[in-house]
Amino acid sequence: MTIERTILLVVGIVVLGSVLLAVYQSPAWLWVTGIMGAHLIQASFTGLCPVVMILRKLNMPSKPAFG
Repeated sequence: MTIERTILLVVGIVVLGSVLLAVYQSPAWLWVTGIMGAHLIQASFTGLCPVVMILRKLNMPSKPAFG
């Protein structure tokens, strides 16, 4: 698995998890979904993502996610 595909997996899990928690526990969990969306926008402009930094330190390979 590459960094790019791992990021897609992590974001998908967080968003799906927060939506499920919002449905079954409390609508307040939708803040997590909103924060994740804001982070994705920020990362697209700055290129800074803490998860990517961690995965790079773990020497995970990187290549285009779509090709």
